Amino acid sequence: MIEIILLWGKSDYAIEHWAEAPELVEYNGVAFSRRAGPRDTVETSHEPVAVYAADELTEEEFQDLFYLLQPKIPALGLKFS
Repeated sequence: MIEIILLWGKSDYAIEHWAEAPELVEYNGVAFSRRAGPRDTVETSHEPVAVYAADELTEEEFQDLFYLLQPKIPALGLKFS
C-alpha cells in the first residue's frame, strides 16, 4: 500500500492508503494531481508516501501548505531514500 496525502487547504487535508498512486485523481469532488512520490522512506517499516495537491494550487502554494502541515501530518517530515 501507499500512504496518500491530499492537500487542499491550511486545515483541509486527507490521508488515505491506496494500492496505486495515479497522476490525477478526484477526491470528494476536488481534482488533484500528484506532486511528489510515491517515494520509499528511510524508515523501512513505513509504507511509500505520495503527496497530492488540489489542481487549483500553484507550486508555491503547494510548498507553503506542505511545510505548514508537517506538524499535523508526520509522513511529510519523514526522510526519503
